[in-house]
Amino acid sequence: MTGHPDLTGRDADAAVEQLYAAHWRQLVRLSVLLVHDQASAEDVVQDAFVAMHGHWSRLRDPDKALAYLRQAVVNRSRSTLRHRVVVDRHARSSALSEGSFEGPTVGGARRDAVRHALLQLSDRQREVLVLRYYLDWSEAQIADALGISRGAVKAHAHRGSAALRDLLGDWWEEPS
Repeated sequence: MTGHPDLTGRDADAAVEQLYAAHWRQLVRLSVLLVHDQASAEDVVQDAFVAMHGHWSRLRDPDKALAYLRQAVVNRSRSTLRHRVVVDRHARSSALSEGSFEGPTVGGARRDAVRHALLQLSDRQREVLVLRYYLDWSEAQIADALGISRGAVKAHAHRGSAALRDLLGDWWEEPS
């Protein structure tokens, strides 16, 4: 794999430490875009690294460890979101569910409108658009991370973009 360290024959501690140093921030950023919370995202990524370390000896191709981590982060982010839904559903106060965007925000009304509109999309459409436009991932990378075909990536991106155009009107300009 070009651009990635060769992890074959490495012990779990050294290999995971090397992956952690090289990819921690990127994986946290991915999770933040999915769960909208820095602390939860860091927990998700930490859990993914711990799980990979524990299963290192069963990893068939250590050079695919980063792909495994990405998939684990996406899956654990989904689980975090599902858990939030359950907690919010059982909460007495609706104020708890409005606090999903904790931490610093980087934009104004437009960014908030885009975030609100993204939350109205299906989970898959939101995941594909976030990975495509916020992380600038290719269709192949998205398909690999989400465990879907490239055609499904294209379909979800198209439908999600169309929905955002409907929701945001002139504010939605599809990034090139």
